[in-house]
Amino acid sequence: MRRLSLLLFLSMTMLLLNPSANAAKTALAEPAILTDATLPAFYPQLKAEQGFPAAWQAGQDSDVATWRLRARQLLRDALLWPEQTVDFSPELMASEPRHGYQAERWLITLTPGNRVPVLLLRPEGEGPFPAVLLLHDHGAHFSIGKEKLVRPFAEDDKLPDAVVWAQRHYGGNFVGDKLAQQGYLVLAADTLGWGERGPLTYDAQQSLAANFLQLGRSLAGFAAYEDMRLAAFLKQLAATDNTKIAAIGFSMGAYRAWQLSALTDDIQAAAAISWMTTADTTMTPGNNQLRGQTAFWMVHPGLAAQLDYPHIASIAAPKPALFITGAKDKLMPAAGTLHAYQQMRQVWQAHGAEQQLTTELWPETGHEFGEAQQQRVWQWLSGVFSLE
Repeated sequence: MRRLSLLLFLSMTMLLLNPSANAAKTALAEPAILTDATLPAFYPQLKAEQGFPAAWQAGQDSDVATWRLRARQLLRDALLWPEQTVDFSPELMASEPRHGYQAERWLITLTPGNRVPVLLLRPEGEGPFPAVLLLHDHGAHFSIGKEKLVRPFAEDDKLPDAVVWAQRHYGGNFVGDKLAQQGYLVLAADTLGWGERGPLTYDAQQSLAANFLQLGRSLAGFAAYEDMRLAAFLKQLAATDNTKIAAIGFSMGAYRAWQLSALTDDIQAAAAISWMTTADTTMTPGNNQLRGQTAFWMVHPGLAAQLDYPHIASIAAPKPALFITGAKDKLMPAAGTLHAYQQMRQVWQAHGAEQQLTTELWPETGHEFGEAQQQRVWQWLSGVFSLE
């Protein structure tokens, strides 16, 4: 007993005389904590372990076409959504003549038991017409979806809301109507939770995503699969020139546009405004993606262990693609955007199609799809489809 007391006394004396050793032991004993309540303290280690082993590796993957097939299948599997090819069973609900085109409201079936309202803008003339699938943004604004891009019918009570949204983010324009006036067949739909399929609330997104996972599915995967079905619906329309179909979107809609081009060749070109970055940028304290909520529409379980955002977008190569981001966009820091552009360019180069990829960082713009960006997209789209 006397020996044990002596040992304890000596141990305490050594700790008091050597405070650095004491601090080291204390540090080792501290439990892992959260940083700003969203990230574990060891998240830099997790980031370092990502590695993205399924990305295109210049000099290692000799056949970029084989890589494309392999990476596309990896993306498709990550949706956690099976193929559900059911009849679209389109039903025309209403129509409205407009200047040089007609607006139509349809109901179509995208997945079993899931009837979805869509807006179709049909130019005057015989067709077939080049076509555009418009994919709406998030904006934490759920009362409208497709109406953010296509002007609602005159008697629709969503019209005032849609006008305000167009003024705030689209330079006062309804992008779909502008395209229809140029002779494009245009399709837009509500994503689950928006417009006629909602309205969702911001705080409820987390529960919705968790409930999908508890059902063995994924919210992001469901949204992506519906976009694939919309592209297939647009392609089979008699009025569509099915060799000239583009996907266009702003913000979350931009993410959806380049993702859709990666998933299916029913889309022949994609324009993405204000959504391209790297995981290294998004996984930085303070970034909007770390809040959860909005991020659940763009996170496929497990995929980030294999592919980064620009790697996924590069699956679309060698198809034409346009990316526009504002250097003053606080959601998409320029450094991450430029790094992503560089990675994508390597894949288009491997296909021998570098000229098909257009990446632009606009020095004076933020998170927006205003008049100037729209004119740039119209110019690009006309050139891609040889309409000039």
